Amino acid sequence: MHPARQLPKSFVRRIATAPVTSKAAGDISSVFPSLSGKSPEALPPRFRALKKQLVKGKEDALSASWERLLVSLQEEIKKIKTLGSKIIPTIDYADVKKGNLTQSALDEIRHRGSVVIRGVLPKSTVLDYKEKAREYIAANKDGVSAFPKDDPAVYELYWSPSQAQARAHPDMLVAQTFLTKLWHSSDPHSQISTSYPITYADRFRIRNPGDGKFALGPHTDGGSLERWEDPEYRQCYSKILEGRWEEYDPFDAKHRILAHQDLYNGAGACSMFRFFQAWLSMSSTGPGEGTLKICPLLKQATAYLILRPFMTTGSIHDLDTSFPGSVPGAAQEYNTLTHPDLDLAETMCSVPHVEPGDYVAWHCDSIHSVDKEHRGTGDSSVMYIPTCPMTRSNVQYLHRQGEAAQSYSPPPDFPGAGGPGEASFHGKLDWNTLSGNGLQAMGMGSMPWEIKPNMSDGEKRVIENANKRCFS
Repeated sequence: MHPARQLPKSFVRRIATAPVTSKAAGDISSVFPSLSGKSPEALPPRFRALKKQLVKGKEDALSASWERLLVSLQEEIKKIKTLGSKIIPTIDYADVKKGNLTQSALDEIRHRGSVVIRGVLPKSTVLDYKEKAREYIAANKDGVSAFPKDDPAVYELYWSPSQAQARAHPDMLVAQTFLTKLWHSSDPHSQISTSYPITYADRFRIRNPGDGKFALGPHTDGGSLERWEDPEYRQCYSKILEGRWEEYDPFDAKHRILAHQDLYNGAGACSMFRFFQAWLSMSSTGPGEGTLKICPLLKQATAYLILRPFMTTGSIHDLDTSFPGSVPGAAQEYNTLTHPDLDLAETMCSVPHVEPGDYVAWHCDSIHSVDKEHRGTGDSSVMYIPTCPMTRSNVQYLHRQGEAAQSYSPPPDFPGAGGPGEASFHGKLDWNTLSGNGLQAMGMGSMPWEIKPNMSDGEKRVIENANKRCFS
């Protein structure tokens, strides 16, 4: 066995003695009320008290801020109507690798909260991944769960060789490092590293032409009510809640590091703090062909979401318990009734045409959806591979995920966690086939992360902790 890939004996012992945790079996429909048919219920009285607490003494400032926000929204919506999908920034991986991107290009990515990176992986490599994934499904069809059941699109699979190899590919890690560097913390003591992206294992999608069931409406992940209810999470949006939404920085990680994004043990809650959600395209897919839609209004849309529970037509309304589109334990959802001024019919832009090997990323607060119907002639296929920074809580999850990986059990966040998963599957992954860097990004192998002299004290501390947690 290659020394860089040797799994430490202590890691193997931890697997043998690790407590078994579990989540109920299921599929992606449990995450979204709009997919599962779950009707929102009235929230308890404590939410009225919370709303009163948040606006007390700031009524005039928030009302004035709301008026400015609506004007800015209208200006941005005009630009989106003119440009459509072209408004989503598109860059070449070659420029990422060489460091050739201009400051204006970086600023536009931050402004829109999304980016298409062309050619991160070779087309032939990714098409091979897809073919091998299909073979994996066929070889284990009796044990594979997917949604919808009659014409599967999203597969509850996490450890197929194709997925693991794509996540561990050196060019994928370079692209993810580029994305982590778009973030910062306003507190130099924050225990976060943007030097080494870490791997979050997720599902993949192969959506067939004509499908209309995997029709995710506009939503934002990372919880719903938690954005107002959790004190630390709420601090991320403090400028907005003070009536100064223009000063809000969506790329400041200071308060996100310790924010609780899941107060209700949500079925689809993500325990990792993701800078960007993202997928690797495995198909040639254009707008209307079962692809992703993004609302490229990151700052304004976030401000609108946070202020909407308090506002009607520009003033604080009679505060009730409602938080529009928010259901405990579910993703934050949006529609024309709950969030009318976002003009979602116009602002949800299809991702530009993508080819196998293109990587599409969107900020963790970006509103996104999926085409209601796949009107193309070929499959619309992606691997979900988000970009995650190193934090203490992320490393804790990484450690648990590594235990699941070694037993081929679903990761801790997903349906069936702690169960048999893919342990008995034909053609399952041999972990020793992955590179040292790929294993490192999973907190596996025997190659600790390097601590460099120019790193902040906070970054050094979080890497030291990660090395002890994963490689001691």
